[in-house]
Amino acid sequence: MSVTPLRPASERSGAPRPPQAFLNARLIDPESGRDELGGLVVQDGLIADLGPHLRRNAPKDAAVIDCQEHVLCPGLIDAQVFTGEPGQEHRETLKTASRAAATGGVTTIVMMPDTDPVIDQVALVDFIQRRARDNAIVHVHTMAAMTRGLKGEEMTEVGLLKRAGAIAFSNGKSSIANTRVMRNVLNYAHDFDALIIHHCEDPFLSGKAAMNSGEVATRLGLSGVGKVAETIVVERDVRLVETIGGRYHAPTISCSESLEVIKAAKARGLNVTCGVSINHLTLNENDVTGYRTFFKVRPPLRHENDRVAMVEGIDKGDIDVIVSSHDPQDADVKRRPFQDAADGAVGLETLLPAALRLYHSGDVDLVTLLKAMTSNPAKLLGLHSGRLAKGAIADIILVDLNQPWVVNKDLLASRSKNSPFDEARLQGRVLRTLVAGNTVYQYADRQSAMTNV
Repeated sequence: MSVTPLRPASERSGAPRPPQAFLNARLIDPESGRDELGGLVVQDGLIADLGPHLRRNAPKDAAVIDCQEHVLCPGLIDAQVFTGEPGQEHRETLKTASRAAATGGVTTIVMMPDTDPVIDQVALVDFIQRRARDNAIVHVHTMAAMTRGLKGEEMTEVGLLKRAGAIAFSNGKSSIANTRVMRNVLNYAHDFDALIIHHCEDPFLSGKAAMNSGEVATRLGLSGVGKVAETIVVERDVRLVETIGGRYHAPTISCSESLEVIKAAKARGLNVTCGVSINHLTLNENDVTGYRTFFKVRPPLRHENDRVAMVEGIDKGDIDVIVSSHDPQDADVKRRPFQDAADGAVGLETLLPAALRLYHSGDVDLVTLLKAMTSNPAKLLGLHSGRLAKGAIADIILVDLNQPWVVNKDLLASRSKNSPFDEARLQGRVLRTLVAGNTVYQYADRQSAMTNV
């Protein structure tokens, strides 16, 4: 893997850089629906020009990159990334997470507040922004906690945290069981036009459940949790939004019943959206059969019928966003009996190629699939990236859709190696990642986190 650090602005030369011309590319812009052969010019960190007229012709003095008709599209925006920094840097740092993101074509990550200490104060939001500026090679945005310490009891200062730079508000991996507290959070957030992103899983029903309840759990002798634990929280939150108003996002729904609640809310005109993790689009409860703890995630992997419903939700546009739900866990908490192992799986580097399984199988067309990882999360979070247009920031990736490879967890850029796709055969490889016009990752044949088939 070849990674070029994105130096702080204070260290960059003030001399203008020559333009870069990406010729002979398949240009895909999910926001406009563009899908055509052409080219694109990057200058001063922005997209200066693009279109079919640039397929063969480069501006004078431009550095030319022949894309060989591979896909050139906006960099991915991953709206749910857990890290270990601050407090648990042995799991993941902003530096290693950003390198994993660049390798996977993710140019923007949104960091969850589940850190030690929890990101529930203005000083911590500022700390993350400074650490990201100094160490990360992709854009990093921060979610702040909805309640102090993520305990679901006392609301945080939403207005001050938003002013400090928090892009949204979440209670991390835990749901707010107290309906009065949730009502107050939504009410307060509405006054500041703040986005609430709430993990939907009733803690009293889920308890210490290890997987989805049903025949597979019974056969394996593992405790299970039913889909109702998710659906009743989604239903409750939607009813509160209907009463109070505001912006609400359910980040990782996993079953058809939850999707039906969201669809009905949208039909009533509520400002409600939802997302799904790549794990729940490509894996199901049968993958747990070998007791491999890399498949222990939250919410748990569901029945195949629910996985199919999630795929159909992406295809029809009912589900707005796909996330990696990148959650690094070290060997100490994963190398345990399945019932006792920690939840979580890394996913930044495999988000796009795993998603491409749906494209190669014919379940979702490419533009629709990319839209859920680029322009849709950009609109949800109020970002100016996620599109190919003149004057837009040059967060761009070049992708070979067809190159097969086998995931080798030991060569992943992430500090933790708990990938559910370890040894999986995937098809599709990121060849180059640009952040604000700077190449921060370029595939190299010999040193890579990917092993050729």
